[in-house]
Amino acid sequence: MVHAAAPYDDDLNALIAAAQAGDQAACAAIYQRFVRPVYRLAYGVLLSEEDAEEVVQDSFAYALQNIGHFDATRSAFRTWLYTITLSRCRNKRRRKWVPTVALGDMLEWLPGNDPLPETVAEQHNVRDTVHEALSKLSPKLREAIILRYFDGLSYREMAEVLGCPQKTAESRVRLAHEALYAILSAQPDMLPEGAYAP
Repeated sequence: MVHAAAPYDDDLNALIAAAQAGDQAACAAIYQRFVRPVYRLAYGVLLSEEDAEEVVQDSFAYALQNIGHFDATRSAFRTWLYTITLSRCRNKRRRKWVPTVALGDMLEWLPGNDPLPETVAEQHNVRDTVHEALSKLSPKLREAIILRYFDGLSYREMAEVLGCPQKTAESRVRLAHEALYAILSAQPDMLPEGAYAP
């Protein structure tokens, strides 16, 4: 079944074509459209605000300088941009040779109106527990979890970004689930009531 392109896709395709022709306003519009998800990906992989910001700038500089090489018949633009970003994240991690440790404010809490101090403290405990659990995952498993759950990529899209077969992407998510379960089940008292059922 052939699907008609969504207006969003048509708009993006027009921006890409204009950027490929050297239109700086189109480059700025592409940057504005993708800067938040690219930052979310970089931050989720690197767990450092400073490193993520540097990777975002480097990724966009490279992508927009090389936008003429983007081929819509080979991948979606988001997949192409995420592949560049993930490559830059891996390079940053290799250069630093230090373990990653700061998920920080990645998890956005959606409390009601003026939550009670106990609720805020519990949310911080959960965020810190999840942060610690994510930091214990290997980089490949953390990349898979971030792409799947924070960016909502399908397994096919994940495979393209990660440069692996789709089954490998699925396996990494499954292994990450198992690892997170093992890490979090070792400390059920750190999670809110009902979040963990042995």
